[in-house]
Amino acid sequence: MFSPYYAWARRRGPADPEDHCALNVALYGARARRWSMTERGRGAIKRDAESFEIGPCRLPWTRREQTNEINEVTVPWPLPLRGKVRVVPTALNEIAFTLDAAGRHRWQPIAPCCRVSVDFDHPDLHWRGDGYFDINHGDAPLERDFKSWQWSRAATRTGTVISYDTTARTGADKSIALHVDPDARLDRLAPLADAPLRRTLWRIDRSARADSETPVRVVSTLEDAPFYARSHLAARIGGEDVAVMHESLSLDRFKQLIVQAMLPFRMPRWSG
Repeated sequence: MFSPYYAWARRRGPADPEDHCALNVALYGARARRWSMTERGRGAIKRDAESFEIGPCRLPWTRREQTNEINEVTVPWPLPLRGKVRVVPTALNEIAFTLDAAGRHRWQPIAPCCRVSVDFDHPDLHWRGDGYFDINHGDAPLERDFKSWQWSRAATRTGTVISYDTTARTGADKSIALHVDPDARLDRLAPLADAPLRRTLWRIDRSARADSETPVRVVSTLEDAPFYARSHLAARIGGEDVAVMHESLSLDRFKQLIVQAMLPFRMPRWSG
């Protein structure tokens, strides 16, 4: 959805989304920090009900788990990125949420509670922990209908708490707050208190939802891009101290031509 090549193609008329596919891999940490997001054309795509392949990467789904078989080259320094990420949901959620008044954009937290295993050969990296899997899909470019959004997810003792706030270009803004337990039982919550955070180096506005009695702290900014930030926060939700994964997206920034021209630096394209 953030492909500059797809955006350029749409300006010329109807464009084929399957001609603009990529698997984004981002590793963080002192031992290994890697990024890969190579876009490939339709000729490099294979798909059926149980597998999706993008070039040398394969994503099989067994109805019980998803395995990301990764074989890529990083940017900006060309280093090998080879390994597997295994995602095992405790249960699957079939409920999708409409994000805009016209019903053109939808969000579905497919597996809000997962166990994840990461095993890479290049770099040598192994990890086990808690995870999450969702999708966004729609019938119009995001930048046409939204100015920005703030999203966060925290694993708690009883499941997962998700907050999703969208700022619309027309119509009403939207706030979604959910608690999902490991069996995918979903409860709508009243939105938590909105806490402003310090801006990123690229001057992207950030805010997060948490209990009102305690401040939200930015532990680290994992991605700081001209239109997007991914952050690790520390907060209290439902009286529990939690680690929060958070993202801020500025679609006003994304649609600027100068930003579009910068994106191929992080997202090369292979047309085969």
